Parts: sequence; C-alpha cells; structure tokens
Amino acid sequence: MTDDARENGRRERPSRTRGERVRAAARTLREPRTASWVADETGVSVKTARKYLDQLVEDSVLRTVERGDQTHYCIDQLMATYREVASLQREHDREELTAALKSIRIQIGDWKETYDVETPGELRASIAELEDEAEIDQRRDVASEWEHLENRLSVVRAALNEYDLVTKRDACSA
Repeated sequence: MTDDARENGRRERPSRTRGERVRAAARTLREPRTASWVADETGVSVKTARKYLDQLVEDSVLRTVERGDQTHYCIDQLMATYREVASLQREHDREELTAALKSIRIQIGDWKETYDVETPGELRASIAELEDEAEIDQRRDVASEWEHLENRLSVVRAALNEYDLVTKRDACSA
C-alpha cells in the first residue's frame, strides 16, 4: 500500500494539507515525540511526518533527541524564546513591556501573600493539607499560572534588556 493510499484511508481533514497538520501538531509538542506518534495524531504516514518534522528541525523550530534507537522531536526552546522576544519587541514599546513586567511581579507577589508561599512548588505542596476540592483546584490553577508568569517574566525582561540593540538594528533605512 502506498503512503497516499494509507493516508486516504484515514480520516481526512480537508481544511489543512498534510504538511500544515504536521507543522501545527509539531508546534504544540509539550514533550519529545516520535514521527510515528505525530503521524498517528495528524493522519499522515510516518514517512510524511518525518519529512515535515525534519524540515522544522532545519528551520530551528524543532530539535531532535535520540532515545535508544528512536528519534524524538521537541520544540527548540532556545529558538522559540528568541522568536518570542523579537515578537514582543516588535509589537510593544518599552513602556508597555515595563508595565507588563510590573503587572507580572504584582500578581506573583499577591499569590505569595495570599497563600503564604514563595514558589509555585510550595503552593502545590500545600494542596496535601486540604480537603476542599474547589480550593485544591484553585491552587493547582494558580500554581500553573504562576509557573507560566515566571516564564513570561524572564522573556519580557529579555525583551527589555535588548530593546535598544534590536530596535536600532531592526529599523529599515529609506
């Protein structure tokens, strides 16, 4: 059976091409996955998945990790962070980035005070002492958001630190 025949037998998603489906799935990987896993998720052959995944590796969107005799694909976090910093610098001025940094710090400070903890890990650990399911869910959600904001904090800080350098180099001359 050919790759195309195999793919036609799977459920079709007419709004996206095979490459678009693989690229979309690859950009959401939260842990290293094989080409076979991506193929199953996107309804393409392993050969097709590997083709597009390898292109994303060449484009520094993904990187590979060898585990035993299998190649796993995962997000290239360094390049993703560089792209995010550049995007923030292009979409926001220095004052907006400074305000975002301040807002993040205030929110984290509020959580520290509210829950009397210093880290999201301590907040998660405090769940063991609770019985109220609503409070447990709330603390899990806050811990998750806190971890997200800590990551954002470092990205926004990097965007501010390099703001002058990048905006001067990024300017187009007439």
